[in-house]
Amino acid sequence: MWLKKHNRIKTKTSFSIPKLGRKFAAERLMIKTMDIKDNFFKYQAQTTPYAAGFEVERAEGSYIYGKDGKAYLDFVAGVSANTLGHSHPKVVKAIKDQADKYLHVMVYGEYAQEAPVKLCQLLAEATPEPLEVTYLVNSGAEAIDGALKLAKRYTGREEIIAFKNAYHGNTHGALSVAGNEVHKREFRPLLPMIDFIEYDNQSDLEKITEKTACVVVETIQGAAGFITPSENYFINLKKRCEEVGALLILDEIQPGFGRTGKLFAFEHYGIVPDILVMGKGMGGGVPVGAFMSSREIMESLSHSPKLGHITTFGGNPLIAAACLATLEEVLESGLMTLTDEKEQLYRELLVHPQIKKVNGKGLMLAVDLGTPDFTLAVAKRCMEKGLIVFWQLYRNEFLRISPPLTISNEEITKGCQIILEAIDEVLELDKNY
Repeated sequence: MWLKKHNRIKTKTSFSIPKLGRKFAAERLMIKTMDIKDNFFKYQAQTTPYAAGFEVERAEGSYIYGKDGKAYLDFVAGVSANTLGHSHPKVVKAIKDQADKYLHVMVYGEYAQEAPVKLCQLLAEATPEPLEVTYLVNSGAEAIDGALKLAKRYTGREEIIAFKNAYHGNTHGALSVAGNEVHKREFRPLLPMIDFIEYDNQSDLEKITEKTACVVVETIQGAAGFITPSENYFINLKKRCEEVGALLILDEIQPGFGRTGKLFAFEHYGIVPDILVMGKGMGGGVPVGAFMSSREIMESLSHSPKLGHITTFGGNPLIAAACLATLEEVLESGLMTLTDEKEQLYRELLVHPQIKKVNGKGLMLAVDLGTPDFTLAVAKRCMEKGLIVFWQLYRNEFLRISPPLTISNEEITKGCQIILEAIDEVLELDKNY
């Protein structure tokens, strides 16, 4: 009986596979002949109704080359991700060399693999005590989630203090400590026992108490418009955390890896976090995140229960090789020492009656153009003129400037001239601005 049934299945399958194969081949031929942009909107999930669908041919240095044959100067760097520009030869070589050896071999934390071990060692050497142990993950948002879990586990407390207008990513945990309700309300319920305070508000520090497991804060608020703290704010914040036994988590996902002229932005402000979160520019263009702490704190994730945080692809050797090459170049090239000079050049050039102010530090600058509509129009015009700029997630009136650290003074001058021309041209087209 079974044999008869089995043969029946085989007979049916033998006729269906060629038929399906012909159909699939025909569909593939049709897809190949269609426009990539059309397929982008047809098959790939979108995050907004307004995606540009710009078709990329290749990218190198400070430029992205489109399938339209044009070169576009990139002032965004993949939203602060391409620290060394596009396709940096040392990063590409590191990836190729590792690919020739092996790719994924085991879930995180089981096998000793050269690239991730060297990366974690160099991070420990390049950061102040007590930061010494790094947990490698897949994204900044996952790193935030891991850091929150670590703080709860180590302190045995449940309350989290986060900040209004903060942005930490879009996983449920990271979204829970984000400070913009518009982006959160449709996804509730989120994590409980989170209280929000004002960034750079000294009196709000009293809301951090003995019930607080951790305070999670961006060293420089990103989505809010690259807001920097006033003098001594972080010193007082750290002091308050120490007084009540709360851990301080600093989100350096965006300002880290030399973007502000230091390896991490907290080095400007006279403190060291209990837990440091990183991502974006860490990989030089590949997806990665990490959180770092003392050995004592980090070990609390390894027991009661074990596997307190686990990830299949965290510490992937291919990604770690790219990160190691990026970190070595940032530390050894002298690029960080040029950041202040490049920031000042931007500030000297970006002068226009329509520019209200320029926020930020180093090569993460936010240009206030007054209104979201005007800023979006300027960004569109810049693209038409061969310059890629973007806007801030929460504050669309700010034009984002976060180029690679490798950008030249000549490229800065060229791009700023395009911005000024775009402002004038948008004003000329619409007198209502």
